[in-house]
Formats: sequence, C-alpha cells, structure tokens
Amino acid sequence: MVSKSRWKLLAMLALVLVVMVWYSISREDRYIELFYFPIPEKKEPCLQGEAESKASKLFGNYSRDQPIFLRLEDYFWVKTPSAYELPYGTKGSEDLLLRVLAITSSSIPKNIQSLRCRRCVVVGNGHRLRNSSLGDAINKYDVVIRLNNAPVAGYEGDVGSKTTMRLFYPESAHFDPKVENNPDTLLVLVAFKAMDFHWIETILSDKKRKPTTGLLAITLALHLCDLVHIAGFGYPDAYNKKQTIHYYEQITLKSMAGSGHNVSQEALAIKRMLEMGAIKNLTSF
Repeated sequence: MVSKSRWKLLAMLALVLVVMVWYSISREDRYIELFYFPIPEKKEPCLQGEAESKASKLFGNYSRDQPIFLRLEDYFWVKTPSAYELPYGTKGSEDLLLRVLAITSSSIPKNIQSLRCRRCVVVGNGHRLRNSSLGDAINKYDVVIRLNNAPVAGYEGDVGSKTTMRLFYPESAHFDPKVENNPDTLLVLVAFKAMDFHWIETILSDKKRKPTTGLLAITLALHLCDLVHIAGFGYPDAYNKKQTIHYYEQITLKSMAGSGHNVSQEALAIKRMLEMGAIKNLTSF
C-alpha cells in the first residue's frame, strides 16, 4: 500500500520518444554480444553537449527544446489530438491526464539544472551487477537513474546507494520509498495504459486504491545529460535456462515470456547507441 505522505511525486514522463527508439533503431530479432567500457582509473572528462550531438543523429526529430516531463501548461493547449493510445500517445485518456497534471508538478532538481556538464548513469536491474563492485563508481555520477522496484539496501557494494530518479509503473511500485531511495529522489511515473493514470490519481487524491522501463530511462538520460553511461543491462542467452535475469531475485528468462517485452529488440537498440558512442556500458552485455 502506498500513501501520499510517503511519496513525493514530482513528474510524469512523456513517452513519445519510445516510438522512435523501438521502431527506428531496432531492426533484427537476435542477441548480439555487446562491448563494454570498464571504469577508467581517472574520471572521464564530461564535454557539454556531447550526448546531445550524438543523440540528434540517433533520433530523427531530436530536440531539447521540448520539456522532459509532461506539464499542464504544455498539454492543455494542444490543438492536434493524439492519433495513438498509450503508451505511444494520449488518445482516449485526455481528460484523465489533464486531471492528473493539474495535481502534479514537474521539475529537474536545481542542483542538477545548475551543473555545467551533467554526468549520468542508468542502472539496470540485470544479473551482471551482482558481485560487480560498481557501487562506489555509480555513486560518483551527478545523476543516478534506477528502474522499478530494484533494491538498493543490501546491494550498495554492487549498485551504489545514490538515487536521483526512479522510473516506475504501478505494478512495480512495491518498494519502500524511505529505504530504497534518497529523501530527494525524483519518482517518475511511466504510464503504459489508461489505468496507470487512474492509479496515480487515486494515490494523489487519497481515493480508493486500484491496482522495458530501461530503454525509456536511457532515452530520458540522453535528453537530460551530457555524458551517459549504463550498467546492468542485458539478459542471459536464450539457451541459458538457469541464469537469473536480475541481481536481486531468483527469476529466469522464462518469466519474461508473457511480459510483452521484446528483449532482443531492446538489445539491438542499445547496441546501436553504443556503436554511435551516445552511451557507454560499464558492464558486459
């Protein structure tokens, strides 16, 4: 059960960019072994605008002029209705979305906005983080983005303890905000269906409760940061039936069968970003 007093919901992620990632980058249906970028002995220089210039080649209509999060002032005056339903548009959910935006606010923390060059890491939930000893390195980034209900407590040595943003959807919201996040963590709802808007409205309005984020998180980082690294992404090979897919629980690739995720397409999308130098990988893939 999630209470309004325990959660500080500041923003809602705009999902439009996932269409470009999914359809324009992903072309094949098989895994490819991806290279990785080990932690350097010295802190890698951060060049302002580096990620932006490379992302503009990756996304056809890339622009940082658009806000990262949906805001009421941006959405209320939209003249052209969306042609697609969630998660690729807002068709059929307009009234509900307006009510939600009216009781939420969106902002990037001032200490992040003021940085001359933003160094970010997107921490996935993959099994390769286990025994990686990347915790200290992850904590040194300006922005640490985590996904869903991935725990921090008890895994600090491998995944770090700093959390700037946590992207989640209702079904993955079963985490303790005080234990698994920092007091100033920005909780970002990723809405995949109309019911997700109903869910967050009930949370914020104290009504009766109703019941791969990873790629979206990388897309978010490319629109916010100057340097983007990732860690803990990738799944075991299809023939490896016993290898767990997460660093924190004993479930295998079999559990992904009914999830609706195309893990091989996601792997190819990330591979394209790596090859273009838009992101770098701190763990093997």
